[in-house]
Amino acid sequence: MSGVWTAELIERVKGWGAEVGFAVVGVAGAPGAEDAEGVVTAGRFEDWVSAGRAGEMGYLTRRDEGGELLRRSARVAMPWARSVVVCGFNYNLGGVGSLGVSEAGSGWIGRYAWLGSEDGGAADYHDVLLGRMRAMEQRLLAAVECRTRCYVDTGPVLERDFAARAGVGWIGKNTCVLNEGLGSWVLLAVMVTSLEVPGGEVAMVAADRCGSCTRCLEACPTGALVGAREMDASLCIAYLTIEKKGEVPVELREGMGRQVFGCDICQDVCPWNGKSPVNVASGLRVREELVNPGLGWLGRMDDGGFKRAFKGSPLERTKRKRVQRNVAIAMGNSGDVGFEAQLRTWAAGEDAVLAESAGWALRKLGLLE
Repeated sequence: MSGVWTAELIERVKGWGAEVGFAVVGVAGAPGAEDAEGVVTAGRFEDWVSAGRAGEMGYLTRRDEGGELLRRSARVAMPWARSVVVCGFNYNLGGVGSLGVSEAGSGWIGRYAWLGSEDGGAADYHDVLLGRMRAMEQRLLAAVECRTRCYVDTGPVLERDFAARAGVGWIGKNTCVLNEGLGSWVLLAVMVTSLEVPGGEVAMVAADRCGSCTRCLEACPTGALVGAREMDASLCIAYLTIEKKGEVPVELREGMGRQVFGCDICQDVCPWNGKSPVNVASGLRVREELVNPGLGWLGRMDDGGFKRAFKGSPLERTKRKRVQRNVAIAMGNSGDVGFEAQLRTWAAGEDAVLAESAGWALRKLGLLE
């Protein structure tokens, strides 16, 4: 059994995944860079990067000394890689969708950032899932001799590509991984291994079940979905509110609506997500205060208040000033002139980016020439 995946070992790994809380587990071979054109998405990755669609996300465009994109193939950064275990976690813990934002004074934080620990604190899915993945890794290393490395959105791996190859789901028109039973509320964790896959594959690539539906493409407010399974990340609200530094392009601000961290619109309109089960055994909970949070509450936070509210959560990584830049834009889009005092305070402040965003919001509300 050493060095090679067997049907028995795969079933054991799937069982370990279920025990630690993953909803679906698959295994796929890791092709070499020279074979990347045959992969579901990797063959298009070079063109996507060259077109500037990664925006300012430099970690996606890193290359090795020979000029090869690290993420084009798992073997570029890890020559020993021969397979990838892909685990999907159902992060639908209940709660309303982003299309249910109705009160003018509220904003939206992406569903994945609502996660909290059962003891009442915040929870970052990167840490939660990595811990579970490493528990599986220890069992695998005890069962067979191999080399491994685990990642949750942190390594040079095209996770969605491997998820599709491993049968975990198909890549939907909104570019998310869709699973017939879970929808797209699936967070991915991967374990790269040196175990060979007989024949190069284990599971069939998941069947595409998007059909003729184009709801996600039609719903994207900023036109980031430039085609089926084609996203210009530099236009995506999630990118603009989380990754984009400095000023948000003026022409995209109105489309951001009241999204202050992430965006779920293309998922909320997806018919498959209407069938997604609530994960009642997740070991996590919804932080209710982050569902349709008050823009005023977010705007009033100083550094101490921000740290108390978001320490250990994905928002902590983005930091207060960038979140409040997003809040200023959301206030401008809210139509609520009650935010005038806060916006004028920001507009007169020392943070140039926040001041410019607040000035835009004041003009949007008709409070400034």
